[in-house]
Amino acid sequence: MPDVVGPGLQVLFCGINPSLRSGETGFHFARPGNRFWAALHLAGFTPRLLRPDESAELPRYGVGVTNLVDRPTRAASDLSPEEIRAGLPALARLAERWQPATVAILGIGAFRIALNRPRAVLGAQPETIGGRPVWALPNPSGLNAHHQLADLARWYAMLRA
Repeated sequence: MPDVVGPGLQVLFCGINPSLRSGETGFHFARPGNRFWAALHLAGFTPRLLRPDESAELPRYGVGVTNLVDRPTRAASDLSPEEIRAGLPALARLAERWQPATVAILGIGAFRIALNRPRAVLGAQPETIGGRPVWALPNPSGLNAHHQLADLARWYAMLRA
């Protein structure tokens, strides 16, 4: 999956890994049940609801997208903790290069594994990645039943503020 980045990013959103659908299409968050695009719009990052195939427009709104793991899977639970941890150095290099105001990891479970913080909670974190401030946000996957779209939008809006 190609990273969606550019100068002047307000936030670099970091997903766990691509879905099988994203792997097929080459677009982030392409699975029909994924709520990333709706949450992004409802939180005020984009002026309209974008489609996955419009991801190249994100940097003009100050938004970038990447993943911890490049390998597409049916579910993030198909990844090993070692795969998730192994993605952190590449994320740090990306953050160092593009200097987003914030790096936001989407998925508290992945955040806990990647940063070895088993008790971490959602929100702003004490760590930096690539010298950039970090947030842990809910995973927008439709498979994440713990958070509804309104919850996602609220968390994303808190980050935006």
